[in-house]
Amino acid sequence: MDRNFARALALVLKSEGGWSDNPADPGGATMKGVTLANFRRYVKANASKADLRKISDQQVAAVFRRYYWDAVLGAELPDGVDHAVFDFAVNSGPGRAAKALQAALGVAQDGRIGPATLAAARARPAGVTIDALCDARLAFLKRLPTWATFGRGWSDRVTSVRAQALLMSATPVTAPAPVPAAPSPGAEKAFGGAPAAQPVPPAVKTAAAAGILVLIAGALAAFRQHVTDLFGSLF
Repeated sequence: MDRNFARALALVLKSEGGWSDNPADPGGATMKGVTLANFRRYVKANASKADLRKISDQQVAAVFRRYYWDAVLGAELPDGVDHAVFDFAVNSGPGRAAKALQAALGVAQDGRIGPATLAAARARPAGVTIDALCDARLAFLKRLPTWATFGRGWSDRVTSVRAQALLMSATPVTAPAPVPAAPSPGAEKAFGGAPAAQPVPPAVKTAAAAGILVLIAGALAAFRQHVTDLFGSLF
């Protein structure tokens, strides 16, 4: 869903890191996940590596949204599935990510996410789709000749993507709000909205006082009897 773009982008950027120019990486020079080739294609045609290193956060977000998130219809995919497909697209291209999703859903693999793919994604539990997609992604990466060099990092990334995507797909369960007790009829409100204390009826006061007097009388009688028994035994 589109509300997940900012969160998904932050996770992608955390995996992509900052500047990288590893000769073994087919993508070449990269800054915050944007390759020099894509920077030239989408931002500045004659950009140098120095230009790429100075790419702004706004430019980064614009590139990722337009050419990866929008390319896989991230705004229309179920929660969690959107992140898994988006990260796959950034790492290996939107077309490959779309085909992997279509294969996981059992629909035609044309590399373009459309109504049929979206309908299949919405009809299937998101967790099942995420697991199938991440399994397929890892299998694809293991077949690459650069697996020996980048395999550990890729494996960790897919593990993280799977966990985060499943977390995003989970629907929070909220406990029902407790039903407040109905106030007694005619009860007035005190300060702060709490029910005011109700006056005690005179009859209740009289009954309570009588009860206390009975208890006192009983205690005195018991005390007198105890004194009589004590002194009677002495004389």
